[in-house]
Amino acid sequence: MHKSIEISSAPESLHLVEKIIDEMTEKHQIESDLYGKILVATIEAVNNAIIHGNKSDVEKKVCIDIDANGNAMKIRIKDEGEGFDYKKVPDPTAPENIENIHGRGVFLMTKLSDDIKFNQNGTEVEMTFKL
Repeated sequence: MHKSIEISSAPESLHLVEKIIDEMTEKHQIESDLYGKILVATIEAVNNAIIHGNKSDVEKKVCIDIDANGNAMKIRIKDEGEGFDYKKVPDPTAPENIENIHGRGVFLMTKLSDDIKFNQNGTEVEMTFKL
């Protein structure tokens, strides 16, 4: 099963992402623990695309593609930004970063997904969740 959605880079668009995740996880009868991981990681990725990638420019779009089969759900989020080097994102668990209120999105996405890839110079993230 495949679903795609394109949203503007506005925080109020996040409810559309939650709706598509709800539809896909319900269709595949995904248990609540895994649903929570998928939802949190996807919202973090889309939020990063809106804020950091597209700089909250509502003229720029974020594309979300979800592919699911019996074994896995792959979620791709692509923004229109300049990209970033995910290897240079500071570790939010390091003592010097522990009190920062930002910088946890990539960490959470990495911990919650079974596999994560940053493509196209960091303008696209692909997360895989085993079903």
